Amino acid sequence: MAIRAVFFDVDFTLIYPGPTFQGEGYQAFCARYGIAVDPSRFADAVRSASVILTEEQDHIYDAAIFVRYTQHIIEQMGGRGPDLTTCAAEMYDQWASNQHFVLYDDVPETLRTLAARGLRLGLISNSHRCLQSFQEHFELDGLISAAVSSSAHGYMKPHPSIFEAALAQLGVKPGESLMVGDSLAHDIEGARRVGMRGVLVERAPLPHPHESDVPVVRDLRDVVRYV
Repeated sequence: MAIRAVFFDVDFTLIYPGPTFQGEGYQAFCARYGIAVDPSRFADAVRSASVILTEEQDHIYDAAIFVRYTQHIIEQMGGRGPDLTTCAAEMYDQWASNQHFVLYDDVPETLRTLAARGLRLGLISNSHRCLQSFQEHFELDGLISAAVSSSAHGYMKPHPSIFEAALAQLGVKPGESLMVGDSLAHDIEGARRVGMRGVLVERAPLPHPHESDVPVVRDLRDVVRYV
């Protein structure tokens, strides 16, 4: 069955965090609450926190999950204090602000190439970011035909219903659709559970590669080979 639609995850697939959500950004943000953190511990803190999101499969969207994730990062960077949760909650609120993020260089060309081939494009995101403002901010207007966020839909990837909602928006069958994302568990396996195909984005080789039959690309432009 030929591919008619390509859906993309957003965070870490199309965009990545700018300075606000790096180690020194955390340090500056936390300082406003009188919380001292060590930015050199940021990378290890993020790796430690990743299990929190992995455990929340098939979960109803709840901002508290992401606040807990953010708080864990702060704590692993050495942060302590009575305002820790308040600080983490405000940081999560700021995650929705497009100005804190950068579009990967390979995104515009990839989307334009796929659209020029007559493919319909969609977004499926676990974030609370407004996906319309995302398209406007990064000048992707006219390229995206469907967009579903977990905060609006109610369920997070990999729950089947969020993929089914996106498919319904475009009126395409699962077997005619490709899901592209950076999370094997949330993006790819979730999509495959409803019958979609998947391509995993790993922009840097992992120290422990996934054992999977899923195609892997380092550059988003290589997705074109799978449609």
